[in-house]
Amino acid sequence: MDQSEIKPRLWAFSSREHVSSEPVADDLECDVLIIGGGFTGCAAAYEAASAGARVVLLEAEEIGFGGSGRNVGLVNAGLWLPPDDIIHRLGHTMGHRLIDALGVGPDLVFELIAEEGIQCDAVRQGTLHVAHSEDGLENLQSRFRQGNAVGAPLQMLNAEDTERRLGTGDFHGALFDPRAGTIQPLAYCRGLARAAERAGAMLFGQSRVRDLRHTGQGWMAKVNGQTITAQSVIHATNAYHDTIKGGPKPSFATVHYSQFATAPLTPAQREVILPDGEGCWDTALVMTSFRLDAEGRLILGTMGNAEGFGGTVHRNWAERKLAELYPQLAGTAFTHIWQGRIAMTADHLPKVVAFGPDAYAIYGYSGRGIAPGTVFGICAARALLGDGETAFPLPVLPAYSEHLTRSKTLFYEAGATLTHALPQIPKVSKFLGEKR
Repeated sequence: MDQSEIKPRLWAFSSREHVSSEPVADDLECDVLIIGGGFTGCAAAYEAASAGARVVLLEAEEIGFGGSGRNVGLVNAGLWLPPDDIIHRLGHTMGHRLIDALGVGPDLVFELIAEEGIQCDAVRQGTLHVAHSEDGLENLQSRFRQGNAVGAPLQMLNAEDTERRLGTGDFHGALFDPRAGTIQPLAYCRGLARAAERAGAMLFGQSRVRDLRHTGQGWMAKVNGQTITAQSVIHATNAYHDTIKGGPKPSFATVHYSQFATAPLTPAQREVILPDGEGCWDTALVMTSFRLDAEGRLILGTMGNAEGFGGTVHRNWAERKLAELYPQLAGTAFTHIWQGRIAMTADHLPKVVAFGPDAYAIYGYSGRGIAPGTVFGICAARALLGDGETAFPLPVLPAYSEHLTRSKTLFYEAGATLTHALPQIPKVSKFLGEKR
């Protein structure tokens, strides 16, 4: 396929949810000002408006423009960190509180989808974390033991069961989480926004905040030449943060994640490839994810920026990887290619920073945005509407910063590019030779 025929974000193409968000054109007053129209911001707007608060949500681009509209769409329980690491870093009580809160995160997401009639192709068939090596299998077995110890209903699959569920024999086993599932992420985000608007929230796109300050009596934001006054603020831009004069300064390394979608597979191919509809990702250091969407497109994802300096390398890798996983798809063209950004904190824990009176900045999901973003958005709204900091399932920080974040960002991209530049897998060439 000619490169000019490849389209950008699949999710914008296939979303059945739509929400309008005109630019701010007047001065406004509200109880809660939310900056950022992704999972966190839209969940916070929904919760606050449903509780009767006057809510204004400002998005610099369009609802779901950032990571929420570029996500893989895996609704996972918990964080990337295994339970023992969370408990070690937060302590027994707070660690278990966070584990419990995010363990039921998928329940919250799928309940909202059902209650609000969000058309986001929700499939709750679980997810598979697959072992790319023997070391990867040991890692999954450890996660299995830790997860079961804190009450997670995880299951270990052997290589044979994994091959049957995936349709490929490339893996040594898998960790199955029945709590999880897949969605069309942009449609979910838009559906949350639509529900928030129906509850009374005012949503504005193309409304980039330039200045934010506390007046002593409340908050004042400058946007599109207008003034928004608010009693409280939620800053929820995550990896798509823009500098705001007087605003918070989130600190994290950025990881680019790219995805490559095929045209819909044939019915015969779908009978073999992920026939039960699980979403998957592997244990490799430079991770690969793969899933099907509602129309049967195979979506392959990986670390690296397909639109950056290593774009050609990442695209060539995707073609090889597709043929490695599913030799019957060798030579299949990608119809959509896009990339998004992940806010990766040094300890892989989300951060909630109280950057002023009645003001929280939330960021750093480290690749787990859907369920945690929904949970933390709702927690932020409850915190500002009376529950205080105890609404959050982890400590609220007065400030947070990391060193060398730009160097880490460059390191991640260089590592992904170098890994993807490795030679083609020999068995793929062998298979292609047999086909010919």
